[in-house]
Amino acid sequence: FLSFVAEFCCGFFVILILGNFWFLAVLYLLWLYLDWETPCAGGRRSQWVRGWTVWKYFREYFPIHLIKTSELNPNHNYLLGFHPHGVLVAGAFGNFCTDPPFKNLFPGLTPYLHIMPIWFGCPFFREYIMSAGMVSASKESVSHVLSNKGGGHASIIVIGGAEESLNAHPGSLTLNVLKRKGFIKMALKHGAHLVPVFSFGENELFKQVANPKGSWLRNVQEKLQKIMGFALPLFHARGVFQYSFGLIPYRQPIHTVVGSPIPVKQNLNPTTEEIDELHALYLQKLKKLFEEHKSNYGIPAHKSLIFE
Repeated sequence: FLSFVAEFCCGFFVILILGNFWFLAVLYLLWLYLDWETPCAGGRRSQWVRGWTVWKYFREYFPIHLIKTSELNPNHNYLLGFHPHGVLVAGAFGNFCTDPPFKNLFPGLTPYLHIMPIWFGCPFFREYIMSAGMVSASKESVSHVLSNKGGGHASIIVIGGAEESLNAHPGSLTLNVLKRKGFIKMALKHGAHLVPVFSFGENELFKQVANPKGSWLRNVQEKLQKIMGFALPLFHARGVFQYSFGLIPYRQPIHTVVGSPIPVKQNLNPTTEEIDELHALYLQKLKKLFEEHKSNYGIPAHKSLIFE
């Protein structure tokens, strides 16, 4: 959906340049230059956009549910690690970029979904995603959100990133997390409490062309991901009036379970050992969260998370 909107916005910008409204394109480029740092400075959210009626139907299509397991005190800042990436990241968008799911369950907290900086270079599209509460995934941006002295801010980071989308096959429980420790360091530097989040059903929305590790397709996808910064999974799902083929996601329920916070004491200069220790604790809590809830969402008892 976001890719479609981005393409539409870029196409509209090209029309402005080629048409009789080129001066509007020039004015927008000037605005883009002056406003370039905003995605790294908390963005520019709009409660009106976040409350559009269309998001209610978007959430009901799958449907998407947000599950609360513990209170999050709004006097603290939090860093929520979202898993898995999936193809669409529908659970992250539906729960953290639209109202009222998060607002009702966690009053006093303002969610910021961090996404790849490249999206904020897309004309007009950047204005839309910022209005929904999305900000850059850069270190500067995460630091800005977690530096709020009064607390009440929640950074949501999809830990596995674009690379993990290549594992987004139905039934897959493989998470790219073992080498992802930057979010741990950021939490320590700002004293932000860590919260594991697992979105059951996220990998069931699309079928992806088989791309096992070592295959020629996976090698090409990984090389392109390193060059462009984002992955290109080859996926399909259903159509508008038929269920055999198309790009519309399947209607599979998504249950995004927010775990209990891991208290983190601020440490401006954490050592490698301290980062590794907190990272290990985070993985332990993430696995515990998954094991406690998997039976509620159709995961067989013998299946567990795979960290790589």
